[in-house]
Amino acid sequence: MSYLVLNRLSKRYGDLTAVEDLSLSVERGEFISLLGPSGCGKTTTLQMIAGFVEPSGGSIVLDGKDVSRTPANKRGLGMVFQNYALFPHMTAAENVSFGLEMQRVGKDERQARVAEALKLVGLAHLADRHPARMSGGQQQRVALARALVIRPSVLLLDEPLSNLDAKLREEMQLELRSIQRTVGTTTILVTHDQSEALALSDRVVVMNQGRVEQVAEPFAAYEAPTSRFVGGFLGKANVFTPTPQTYADEVRARIGEAHIPMEGQPVPQGAVIVRPEKILFAEAGACALPGRMKTRVFQGNHWLCQVDTSVGEVLVIRQNDGVPVPAEGQTVHLRWRAQDMCAVAGQEPTP
Repeated sequence: MSYLVLNRLSKRYGDLTAVEDLSLSVERGEFISLLGPSGCGKTTTLQMIAGFVEPSGGSIVLDGKDVSRTPANKRGLGMVFQNYALFPHMTAAENVSFGLEMQRVGKDERQARVAEALKLVGLAHLADRHPARMSGGQQQRVALARALVIRPSVLLLDEPLSNLDAKLREEMQLELRSIQRTVGTTTILVTHDQSEALALSDRVVVMNQGRVEQVAEPFAAYEAPTSRFVGGFLGKANVFTPTPQTYADEVRARIGEAHIPMEGQPVPQGAVIVRPEKILFAEAGACALPGRMKTRVFQGNHWLCQVDTSVGEVLVIRQNDGVPVPAEGQTVHLRWRAQDMCAVAGQEPTP
């Protein structure tokens, strides 16, 4: 049986439905991310798991026990907030110790567990420092240590890295994943940052308008989204609508002037997405879509290109690997393979 089970969980505020019939099973030790745009219901879901918000319907079962109506302080969960929520008058060690004091843990054990938690997050040398004298990353590590020291059944993370700058955020992603792997705590992260969810999670739960759109491992969700919304939300995506057409005695997928060999596969019905990094600059030919380089932007490790074609603007991402990228205004020809097209349903995400 799964360690944490959300069964048809719902939350309504009058006529507004924040979360609707959400069902999810989480295994012990798994790292799950709830991902979606603002207002999709991910934070409300986390708050219901934490016990801060009472569900309007459904149940929350933790380790075989229904905790849907159990007070937050009786659920044994750890929580890390976006704004750290550290006590400014307490040192790092005192902040980490606070939860253990509330649990009436003995002094000797408390000191040992606090020292262990601070060592785990790499802050043993700052045990006596107050939050005002710490960087944002250090404060977030203290908040993480405070949540872990109580040995929670589930660790809940509410946008914990959003206040950090880009470089520090990437460093903390690696650190957070390493710590979670070390302690093995079941973890649920709420984030609107696609790259963060893809980097950290065993599985991602993509939400939209209070409902779950897709639950999958990060690679599968990115490479094989089940809807146009998921495809567009998880990363840049070109959307095409191919039509079957016979060319050179075989049925190919026609997109604009390009006739794409299907290599034994049927031509997809409806819309398909093609990730920009799958598209290559190639020689002119029946398989290639002609266009004109409208814009190219250098982004360090890759080029982001925008190409005008007969089927609209096409995004192309090429790695900065020393191969020259066509100049703006230059005629180009774009190619991709049949397996690079993923059939999707529904509407694209709203910006």
